[in-house]
Amino acid sequence: MKTNLITAEGLQKLKEELDYLWREYRPEITKKVAWAASLGDRSENADYKENKRVLRQIDSRVRYLRKRIESLKVVSYSPQQEGRAFFGAWVEIEAIDGHRKRFRIVGPDEIYGRNDYISIDSPMARALLKKEVGDEFEVTTPSGQKTWCVIDIRYNND
Repeated sequence: MKTNLITAEGLQKLKEELDYLWREYRPEITKKVAWAASLGDRSENADYKENKRVLRQIDSRVRYLRKRIESLKVVSYSPQQEGRAFFGAWVEIEAIDGHRKRFRIVGPDEIYGRNDYISIDSPMARALLKKEVGDEFEVTTPSGQKTWCVIDIRYNND
């Protein structure tokens, strides 16, 4: 089950996607379906079949987004979080071997298309919660336990 948390920026992007799908993309595909249907025999009409398939995908995504947006809770930054890793934090960590990673802890709906975001539901994020700069923590990975040290925590992306 996904956590129903999201940043304000993430919610805005989901709303923009929903708006685009409903107001721009769906009407465009609907016109194509109507045009393809006007050509006659639909059973052998590839344009008609393909655009109907796309229309079903759009409708499915629109239904999902409407339900999901209703259930999400926006988590805003609080000054009390400063210095500790919580939801929305940009965190830099370093492994014992010197390998560094930098990412933001966000909701599961925000990670797609971003290599610098991790879900609050991930083992790394769970292990990081409430840690401070200088704290060490362990994360179980498919290759075994790995120890990391928190190098930096910020709530803005400077």
